[in-house]
Amino acid sequence: MNHLQRLRRPSVLKLVSLIFVENYVRASKTTIWAVGSSHIVQNPRFYRTKKAEKSENGQNLDETSTTDSRISRAARQEAQGALLEYLHSTRSLQFMDAENMSRNSPIFVEKLLKNVEKEENIGRSLARFLRYHPINEFEPFFESMGLKPSDYSSLLPRNLMFLNDDDMLMENYHVFCNYGIERNKIGKIYKEATEVFRYAGGVLQSKLQSFEDLGLSQSTVIKVVASCPYLLIGNIHKEFSMVLEKLRSAGIEYEWIERHLFEGNSYNWSHMLELLSIFGKMGCSKEELGGVISQHPGLLFEGSGSTSSTLIGFLLKFGSSVNEIRSLFLQFPQIQVWKFAWNLRNCYHFLIEIEMDVQDIGRILRLYSALLGLCSLKKVNSVLANLNTGKKRVCEVIKENPQVLKNWVLGSRVKPLPDSGEALRSQMMKTKFLLSLGFVENSSKMRKALREFRDSNTSGTKKHYQTQDQLKTS
Repeated sequence: MNHLQRLRRPSVLKLVSLIFVENYVRASKTTIWAVGSSHIVQNPRFYRTKKAEKSENGQNLDETSTTDSRISRAARQEAQGALLEYLHSTRSLQFMDAENMSRNSPIFVEKLLKNVEKEENIGRSLARFLRYHPINEFEPFFESMGLKPSDYSSLLPRNLMFLNDDDMLMENYHVFCNYGIERNKIGKIYKEATEVFRYAGGVLQSKLQSFEDLGLSQSTVIKVVASCPYLLIGNIHKEFSMVLEKLRSAGIEYEWIERHLFEGNSYNWSHMLELLSIFGKMGCSKEELGGVISQHPGLLFEGSGSTSSTLIGFLLKFGSSVNEIRSLFLQFPQIQVWKFAWNLRNCYHFLIEIEMDVQDIGRILRLYSALLGLCSLKKVNSVLANLNTGKKRVCEVIKENPQVLKNWVLGSRVKPLPDSGEALRSQMMKTKFLLSLGFVENSSKMRKALREFRDSNTSGTKKHYQTQDQLKTS
C-alpha cells in the first residue's frame, strides 16, 4: 500500500479535514505541499519586534498613533488636569470616569494641546478653550478603554457628543467596571460585541452571573469575557459549556483554565470542542486526555486547537495510523505546538530539497515525527557545505539513520562526513576513461580534464565530452 496515496481511518481524517478547510485555511495564504497536501504553521509571528510606548493604564500606543515626545511632561500633566476638571465639574461625569479618561487618552490630550501650544499657562488656556469649544467625549472615552483612533473612528456615534446622553452605554460600562474588568480591556468588548452595551438594565449583570452559575469563579469569568466578548451575545454559548464539561470530566479544574487564558488573545471554543472530540475518536480515555492537556495546554489553546488538528491531518495524510498519532500526543515533548509543527514542516521541505524519494519521505515522517518536530534544521546548502558532500549521500545517511538529523540543527557544529571511498573510485574511473581516449598519464591536459570532470560521474562525462576529438582539443 502506498502510504502517501491511501489514508488510514478515513472517518477521523474526514473530521480533521473539515476543521482544516472550514476553520483554518480560508484565512490563510499558504503554499501547497508537494506530497500529502496539508497546511502547517506558515511564518508565525508571536512577539512584537518593537517595544511600544504605554499610557498610564498600560495600553500600547502603536507606531501609527504615538504621542509627540516634544511635549513636556509638565505640559501634558497640566492638560490632563484641565481635561479632568472639564469632564467632572463641567460635564458632570463621575470622577473615576473623568480621571481615567484624562490620564489614559494621550493621543486625544496631544490633540487638545495643539490648540494652546503657544500659550504660557497651558492649564488655564486649555480650560478656557474647553469652555467655548465642547469636545466629542466619546473620543477620549474609547481611547481610555484601550482602543486606538483607527479602531474607534467607525464606532463614534453620529448624533452624540456627550457621554451622559447615552445612558445605556454608560450603565453597561459601569457594570463591567464594577464586576472587576479593567477599564482598558473594555474597549475590546465594545469593538467585538457592541450590542452588549445596548442591553437594558440588569441584562448584562444576569449574563455575567450565568457564567458563575456554570461553576466559574468571578476572576475566571473576567478572563473569559475579556478574551471572548462574543460569549455575552445571546444565550450561554453551547460550545463553551461543552468544552468546560469535557475538561471537567477529564479531571481539569476551572482554575486551570483561568491560568492559561490570556485576555489579550481571542479563543474559538468551537475549534477547541472539535479538537477534544478528535482526541476522543482517536481512543483517548478521559484520564489520558486530562493528562496530555494538563501537561501541554498549547494543544488546546494555541490557535484554539487549530494547530493541533491540522497537525493531526498532516500526519494522517502521510500514512500515520490513528494509534501512532495518539501515541505521539500522549508522549508529546516539552515544546510549543506551533514550534513542533513548524519544525516538522521544515524537515519535510529539507527532505524534498535534497531530492529524497517520496516513499522514503513518507516513511521517515510517519515513523520519526516526534524526532522531526524537535529538529530546527539548518538550511540545506549550509548542511551540504559543512558535511562536504552531495545530496545523494545525505539522502542515504538519513535513510540509514534518521537520528542523524538532530546533529544538523541550528546552533550545532556540523562535522564533515567521513570519506566513503566513492571519491577515490570515481577518480580512478575518470582516469581510466581518459587514458582509454589517448590522454597521457599525469600530463597537463589530463589534469585539466580531471578538473573539468569534478562533481561529474562517468556517464555525465560521456555526455559532456561528446567525442574523443573534442576532449583531445580541449
